[in-house]
Amino acid sequence: MDKIAQADVGDIQSRLLDHRPVVNAEIRYFVKEFEEKRGHRESRLLGNINKMLLETSEQMQLPNIEAMAQQLSEIQLCICLIPNTQFKKNGKRIRYKHLDSQQSHQLQETMCHLKDEWNEFLKEQQRLKMEVDDEHNEAVRQLTTKYCEMEKELMKSYSL
Repeated sequence: MDKIAQADVGDIQSRLLDHRPVVNAEIRYFVKEFEEKRGHRESRLLGNINKMLLETSEQMQLPNIEAMAQQLSEIQLCICLIPNTQFKKNGKRIRYKHLDSQQSHQLQETMCHLKDEWNEFLKEQQRLKMEVDDEHNEAVRQLTTKYCEMEKELMKSYSL
């Protein structure tokens, strides 16, 4: 009975914790997607370009072989320039994104600095308000005291 239980537990443990079959299948899928399919696509593109060049060279019956070689070199140069210009465009776009991220970072720093300054300004205004309120309360107290004394003196003068 113990042997059967150990075999069942071992089988359950290997099914639950052994991820190698799943990982191997994912690796095979990844290799298929990104190496095999991409390789065929690029070889087809290169084959199409080669076919186009051959058709172009057959259609253009130039008496001068040097002129034909020059035109083929120009075509090859154009074919090489297209990815180069795309690379330059992507490079500019990446640089602009980098500059935008730097500017947004600087903008965030400036906003934080302005928020700190605003909070300091509000604290200072609150402090000044408290001072003015204190001065006002002191002035009211003094005036109240003064008028109370004047009222007492007035009452004394009428009562005599």
